[in-house]
Amino acid sequence: MFAVRGGRSGKGLKSVKARKPAPYRAPSLADDGLMILPRPARRMMRFVIALCSGKVAVPEHLGKVSFAAYVVAVAGFGIVRGGHWPDFAEAMTSTAGFAVEDVKLSGNVHTSEIDVLQSLGLDGATSLVAINADDARRKVAALPWVEQVEVRKIYPRTIEVNIKEREAYGIWQHGSDLSLIEKDGSIIAPLRDNKFATLPLFVGRDAEAAAQDIAGEFAAWPKITGRVKAYVRVASRRWDLYLDNGVVVKLPEDDVDAAMARLAKMDADQQLLDRDIAAVDLRLSDRMTVQLTPEALARRQAAVTARAKALAKAEKET
Repeated sequence: MFAVRGGRSGKGLKSVKARKPAPYRAPSLADDGLMILPRPARRMMRFVIALCSGKVAVPEHLGKVSFAAYVVAVAGFGIVRGGHWPDFAEAMTSTAGFAVEDVKLSGNVHTSEIDVLQSLGLDGATSLVAINADDARRKVAALPWVEQVEVRKIYPRTIEVNIKEREAYGIWQHGSDLSLIEKDGSIIAPLRDNKFATLPLFVGRDAEAAAQDIAGEFAAWPKITGRVKAYVRVASRRWDLYLDNGVVVKLPEDDVDAAMARLAKMDADQQLLDRDIAAVDLRLSDRMTVQLTPEALARRQAAVTARAKALAKAEKET
């Protein structure tokens, strides 16, 4: 055997380290430049191949169920796409036993039940499920006499409507039209019948707005206001009172209390308003002017003429 020794110069053979062999890697499709599917897709592909090859058993009614699901999906898409879903849902729920059969209406005096049903759009097949309570409330509140309304759905077939109506205060005549008004002057509805004939009549521009002050302004004179048939607004500044016997009382723009006090005193002392007069003018604070009717004026002129003749005859005789 031979031994190798290193010399003094330090030269000699170098030691060589042993290298570990590389692990074995099986060849893949990537080595051939082909695309590798993700793991879920590979599983799906294997399932499809197994299904096509008959290795996976297909449920007996899968085809029928799949076809039915397809038909339902297509029909549902068509209904939604065509905007027929509300009608479809209403028809289905109505058929299921939720059709409105009873309407409980309360609080209405001047509002007819037919108007309420028409505003709600009930036709005998309307589904309670399809009714929106807020929309129904707004529709009923749009009726002329309705001030407040509550709408409740009581399942399965009942809808409850509770109405609070507006209160008529007077009749406003504007031109040839007559309208019922509230105390604040708000118009309720056109006057259609004579059941409100006892309400006071307000005539003229802005008369409906000024009507709310009438009750307080003439509260101290019930004997006179009880005979008033119409309050006529003149130039949006003052009132003329038309009494039940045709007498017109012309009031001033200011200090109405003083004018009414003078009128009440003259009527109490001399029954002024029951005489054959046409008008009483109280617009001036220092005087009262009384206008006679044409018949009373003719009689007065005849009396004056007769008196003048009698005086002339008496002078001749003396």
